[in-house]
This record gives sequence, C-alpha cells and structure tokens, in this order.
Amino acid sequence: MPPSGPAGEVSLRVQLEAVIARLPSGSMSLGELLGVIGDEGLLVLSILLTLVFLIPVSIPGVSTVFGAAILLVGISRLSGRPLWLPRRLARRPLPADRLRPALVSGMSWVRRLERVSRPHRLALLVDGRAQGVFNNLAFILAALLLMAPFGFVPFSNTLPGIALLLYAVGFIQRDGGAVLLGHLATIGTMLYFSVLIGGGGLAVQQLWQRFAG
Repeated sequence: MPPSGPAGEVSLRVQLEAVIARLPSGSMSLGELLGVIGDEGLLVLSILLTLVFLIPVSIPGVSTVFGAAILLVGISRLSGRPLWLPRRLARRPLPADRLRPALVSGMSWVRRLERVSRPHRLALLVDGRAQGVFNNLAFILAALLLMAPFGFVPFSNTLPGIALLLYAVGFIQRDGGAVLLGHLATIGTMLYFSVLIGGGGLAVQQLWQRFAG
C-alpha cells in the first residue's frame, strides 16, 4: 500500500514517481509531458519540472523551456486563471533519453523534503491573501532566475531550482517553514548572480584596460 499523508492521500513522492513511470520512452514534447501529468495539479507539475535542475548534470535548452512553463504556472496561480501554454512552447521537443534519468535522480530531494516538511508549520507565512500574493510573486521571481542565461555556470540552475521546489512543497503542505527556506534560496540565488555579473564586469574592464592601455 503506498504511503499516505495525514488525510489518507497518496504522498507527494508516490504521485511524482507514478508520473515519471508514465512518461513515454521515445521522443517527448512539453505538451505531451503535461498530458501525462493530467490533473495532478500545477504545483506537482512545478515540482516535476524542477527536479532536473537539482542534479549537477546540465541538459541544454531545458532551463528555458521548463523555466517558462514554471513561470506560467506562477502567473496562473497569481491571477487565479487556468494554465495556458503558447503552442510553440508546448510543441518544443525535449531530450527524453536524458530527461527521465534526471527526474529519477532529482527525486532524492523530494524524499529529503518529505522527511523534514511539516504541514501547517509557520502557517502565518502561507495563510492569507497578502501572503499568497507575495509568495506567488517570489515563485515567479525564482522561475525568472531559473531562466537566466547562466546555465554553463555551476549551481546557476540548482539554486533557483531548490527555491522553486521548496516553494511548491511549502504551498502544497501549507508549510511556512519550507516557503521561508524558499525565500532564502531565492535571495541566495540573487546574491550569487550579482557576484557572477560583478565578477564578469570586472574581468571585462580589466581586459579593456589591458588592450586599450
């Protein structure tokens, strides 16, 4: 019998493992991936799309496609409207042969979070309209950071991926502690990117002075 939550519902880990098991073995598009997920929910979808960024192996092109989809999930949650994907994005082909192993590897993060996440912990951070707007805006910001063109830099996808995973698990379980950690991961990502941009600017300036001097 699969593990259940407090209300007798199948655990998040089991839901995700079932979705991964239903993925086609051949070629796959984002639209087909969403079709497999069906009515599992936008946050479960967000977790699934986040898993591939929690491992050190980079899959070219995926951060833009998945980041855009997660961004639209955040906008859908903020506006209260159904998820809409542009046709071009939905038809975007995905490297299925590399996607499934990455999803399976990323599940280790979900197992860890299930052990430490507590439903309704620090509920003040997740209950209420103002908190919902703020948290969804933070979720959208993390999705934008995931789409930033730093995919070749170590941890540039992992840090916002962790933030998005914490947000999604926190929203599902009404766990303000997980959401708070998500905010900290987002702040850490912004600081990391600031260092990258600042360091890159300094390097360009030094090169310019060397060749112009």
